[in-house]
Amino acid sequence: MSTHGTVAPTGPSAAEHVRTVLARAVSLSLRTAGQEYDLIGLHTVGPDGDITLRLQDATSPAPHPDETPGAGQAAVLEFTDIAPTAVRGRVRARVTVVGRLTPADGGALRLDALHVRLGTPGGTVDVSPEELARAAADPLAVEEAALLTHLVDAHGDTARQLLNLAGHRVPAGVVRAVPYALDSRSITLRCEYPGGHCDLRLLFPAPARDASEAGERIRQLLSEPCPCRHHSPTRSHP
Repeated sequence: MSTHGTVAPTGPSAAEHVRTVLARAVSLSLRTAGQEYDLIGLHTVGPDGDITLRLQDATSPAPHPDETPGAGQAAVLEFTDIAPTAVRGRVRARVTVVGRLTPADGGALRLDALHVRLGTPGGTVDVSPEELARAAADPLAVEEAALLTHLVDAHGDTARQLLNLAGHRVPAGVVRAVPYALDSRSITLRCEYPGGHCDLRLLFPAPARDASEAGERIRQLLSEPCPCRHHSPTRSHP
């Protein structure tokens, strides 16, 4: 059994989700004709979502003989978003960007995106390069991992307290509840059962603009709970 909470209408758009995955990714997989690379710390994402690769000479993809000169080299970039906490099913999303590599300043390569796809446990959706350019990453994208691991390591009882806010809307039998995701609008718990899991998303009273405000929003949830803002999880059986 694998269960995932319903997506709140105030959640990010697909393009915003992609930008968030790109913002916090430290590694990616690069595929060109007949070549594959795993790259760590060798890419940057610009304000408009442009992806630039800074490769060593030894890992720079060689042009394929069938490529049209001047048209750029066909390439596929794959990003995997993994939950920073130890939970079942840690892969939260995958982003695939298809495009062409063209020269950039300083010997780097820029990917001119032609097609973008977001895959989540709930399905896949295509995002146009224009949508990607207009979207912005979540303000907590880069800090999410540190915030969640701190919550688990230093405030181990917080997850159980947050789980109690949902009351009977969470199916009985939860073995363990672990912070699974955090964004400017909410915190999500992964509720694990002997045979599967469900996700519970708790909306903040107001968006958090940075890590300090995120901590304050969690404290507000615990001290001033508002049941109407908690999105009940759904549960499916195999």
